Amino acid sequence: MAVGNGMGSAVDDLIELDGVEKVFQVRRKAGLMRRERREVRAVDGISFRVPRGEMVGYIGPNGAGKSTTIKMLTGILVPSGGRLRVAGIDPARERTRLARRIGVVFGQRTTLWWDLPLRDSYALVRRMYRIPDDRYRHNLDRCVELLNLGALLDVPVRQLSLGQRMRGDIAAALLHDPEVLYLDEPTIGLDVVSKAKVREFLRDVNAEQGTTVLLTTHDLTDIELLCKRVMVIDHGRLVYDGGLDGLHAVGESERTLVVDLERELPPIEVPGARTVRVEGPRQWLAFPANSSAAPIVAAVADGWPLVDLSVREPEIEDVIARMLHGAEDRAGRTS
Repeated sequence: MAVGNGMGSAVDDLIELDGVEKVFQVRRKAGLMRRERREVRAVDGISFRVPRGEMVGYIGPNGAGKSTTIKMLTGILVPSGGRLRVAGIDPARERTRLARRIGVVFGQRTTLWWDLPLRDSYALVRRMYRIPDDRYRHNLDRCVELLNLGALLDVPVRQLSLGQRMRGDIAAALLHDPEVLYLDEPTIGLDVVSKAKVREFLRDVNAEQGTTVLLTTHDLTDIELLCKRVMVIDHGRLVYDGGLDGLHAVGESERTLVVDLERELPPIEVPGARTVRVEGPRQWLAFPANSSAAPIVAAVADGWPLVDLSVREPEIEDVIARMLHGAEDRAGRTS
């Protein structure tokens, strides 16, 4: 059962899933001359709503069913059961009509034309979506400015770095003013500067245009900086739906303060944190993920000969694992 609520009102819900399933038939070897067929439930009875204008993180371990859900929401895959609507449209039945109202970015593959420069790829997108000239020029100019694409417009896509191509893909997905934007690992493999540009742009698009965003990512910082609501999927089932603070609380997740001292010293002792590791002058202090690092940093700086420090966020996989482990423990105690 999913923890939390996060449901919007039915009138404003742009994305609706009720008991959605996706079952794949998989054949595998069961002997020298025999193969057996088994069912794999990639998505197993998921229900949720996303109101218009909301940015939602959709996270889970590899193979949890995130990308399968996105593919059903776009009409690429047909659900095996349940009801699914995006902007009132059944994606599998009216994929072409829905395409004009959604944008999709898959971090692992590009929607741009490999041998064409960005400018020509965008011109083709304009023709495909029949975008009016004035609207196209306005949207392109805005994307080029905010995503810093001006110097890249005449560069073939195959010559772009991963970060440059990702920014180019996001611009292409937004040229036709979609109501919904699906982002599947949009910052994967990007450097710090490129990630910051992409995150800032997405915040602006959501705030200024009210674009509804469903974001899958393995980078917890993406979720923290962009989304107030997060949904967790595991083995095809929705196991959490609520705020990020609630997820940290349920999973009892921790952040880590990495401290470099001038010399090797005994373990640091400060309120609100505990030292979990010491290697020479470097020490690791763990503290609750939903609490501020500021008082701990201040205490360390005030009482120890500090050279450098950094804060490490918990990995999404660790947060989910702790959450699920805690749920199992609670179920065991009540059984």
